[in-house]
Amino acid sequence: MRTVFSKYHGTGNDFILIDDREHAFDEKDEARIARLCDRHFGIGADGLILIRKEEGCDFRMVYVNADGKPSSMCGNGGRCAVKFAADHHIVRKKEVTFLAVDGMHEAVIGEKTIKLRMKDVHGIEDGGDFMFLDTGSPHYVKFSANVPGIDVYSEGKKIRNSDRFRKEGTNVNFIEKKDNVLLVRTYERGVENETLSCGTGATASALVAGVHGISTTPTRCDISTPGGNLSVHFHRSEMHFSDIWLEGPAEFVFKGETEL
Repeated sequence: MRTVFSKYHGTGNDFILIDDREHAFDEKDEARIARLCDRHFGIGADGLILIRKEEGCDFRMVYVNADGKPSSMCGNGGRCAVKFAADHHIVRKKEVTFLAVDGMHEAVIGEKTIKLRMKDVHGIEDGGDFMFLDTGSPHYVKFSANVPGIDVYSEGKKIRNSDRFRKEGTNVNFIEKKDNVLLVRTYERGVENETLSCGTGATASALVAGVHGISTTPTRCDISTPGGNLSVHFHRSEMHFSDIWLEGPAEFVFKGETEL
């Protein structure tokens, strides 16, 4: 069977997207998905996204990690899903709603960026030299004195495979404030490597910056990742965050057909 796919990226975090409104693709076929996402023998991507029909909203986003295993929420993937749906006329409006694994999301399509509403965050664990929180996906956030120079793969892998996180896994973010912008680099579980950007990681890092009083403003944090720039808008009440919006580009790369 051959299927049509599109490749999109959000600040370098790249995804295979498939219009699966007929429910023809088996999202539980781990080997097939891992092969499609493989950068040497497949299309190459950080994950795969299926767009399906869903009652009560514009569509459902099914996201699977590059290793073929089910994933938690993906912020950059969510923005790419909205752009894909708009480009393929699945949605024909600027304000969109869709269902993801962590619940319902809203999105607003702008001229150059897409704003995605993330889940509220109630409580952040303060581990002393790190903070841990769930922004749709679990994130370990650690300050670094030299984010550009850190070995994200080695350091992130140690934390992700530590006794606490080995079974369920966690994403690991290293952050540093510089020139009123938060530098963020992320090791992603499921990819098991550094990605050029992580939407839920940027969100988690921004909220940690808000707790420490180093966000760009009290309600916004501008983020610089290796793949590009993002902004996170939020409302904070002590350690509780609401009205969280992740804003950034979502760009079409190419389309093609592949044998399944």
